[in-house]
Amino acid sequence: MPYANIGGVAINYEILGRSGPSMALSPGGRNPYPHAMPIAERMAAKGYRVLLHDRRNCGASDASFDPSKSEYEMWADDLDELLRQFDMAPAIIGGSSSGARLALTFALRHPQSVRALLLWRVTGGGFAVKRLAERYYDQYVRLAGEGGMAAVCAEEHFAELIRNRPANRERLMAIEPTAFIKIMQAWRAPFVAGAELPLIGTTEADLHSIKVPTCIIPGNDLTHGSATGETAARLMPDCEAHRLNVEDQNVDLVPAEEWYKMADDIAAIFSDFLTRKLPCVATAPAA
Repeated sequence: MPYANIGGVAINYEILGRSGPSMALSPGGRNPYPHAMPIAERMAAKGYRVLLHDRRNCGASDASFDPSKSEYEMWADDLDELLRQFDMAPAIIGGSSSGARLALTFALRHPQSVRALLLWRVTGGGFAVKRLAERYYDQYVRLAGEGGMAAVCAEEHFAELIRNRPANRERLMAIEPTAFIKIMQAWRAPFVAGAELPLIGTTEADLHSIKVPTCIIPGNDLTHGSATGETAARLMPDCEAHRLNVEDQNVDLVPAEEWYKMADDIAAIFSDFLTRKLPCVATAPAA
């Protein structure tokens, strides 16, 4: 698998399509990039050149922590450098759930590198913040405090990170547990501050400031509420919300696999949106 070097951090990546308008897509959670593959393959088939990558601390990329930035700022800066390495900036930036948070952070930090945003299953509200803060940060604070970095390495996500890239164990074990806890707490703070915001990590003023064409496909569960996506769309100057033909469900999380089944519909919405909003980058389907 190919790796790019971003400030000494090895980032696993793949590019679909040999030519066409540049696009970068990111999955939800801290999932590896194949979770965005169903959408990426369809957009590549429509003539786009699509960059996929494992964010640091995800998939088969390096474990690496920057205490000077939030997790999403770190990911956004990595993506900007990755796009520049492959001469793909400015690009259409998209993602699901945490991938959508990355895309929004990217648009705020690197507006010169964005042509449009494609967002699905955006997150906001107190329920999502509480549930996700436990999953992304709180459990690791407890594990490091009770069992040190060995306990962190044994947890499901980081154990997979080590299986994918064995050198990650040494990187993780080299971190002092107290330092790791401070990083988790620092990353948690801006995340939980988003409970009253339109979207986690994004203020109303932030949304007003994003001028590029944006397409939002709202989710349909308690973590990715449909009203959350529709409200965010109304706050953005050039944004459309497109509901899929799915009912809202009173469950914490609709499995991502259910959304993979709708990849054709999602790609069709995004393709139509881009053709109308960015006619200069509209392209014929790849052969």
